[in-house]
Amino acid sequence: MATLEEAKEKAKFIGKRMLLIGLISALVLGAMYYFYRTYTYSDGTRTGILVKISRKGNIFKTYEGQLHVGGVNMVNKQSIFDFSVATEEAYNEAQALEGKNVRVHYKQLKDAFFWQGDTDYMVYDVEEVK
Repeated sequence: MATLEEAKEKAKFIGKRMLLIGLISALVLGAMYYFYRTYTYSDGTRTGILVKISRKGNIFKTYEGQLHVGGVNMVNKQSIFDFSVATEEAYNEAQALEGKNVRVHYKQLKDAFFWQGDTDYMVYDVEEVK
């Protein structure tokens, strides 16, 4: 028959092993979740008139913009490309080009984190189109 001390040691060993398995599982699942949320689904460029660029948010300030990509003069929901700007440097470039014809280079994330922006389209470069 097992003594009380042996039972305590066995319970301690099992508890430590379960804690280790739980920590490793949490790390692996966390890494997989992070990879899923930041996975680049597509990338490319869009050209149009930069209608709006702003810094907004209650707690996490993000850079958001709108590009009028339609070929007609009337701005409607289908002709607007909403995007988030990935860096402050790209935001400053975009701010200087507001109202002009620009090309934005973007990466579409599978599912962006809320602190990255309001959209899944992350613009990392802006250039003026002459």
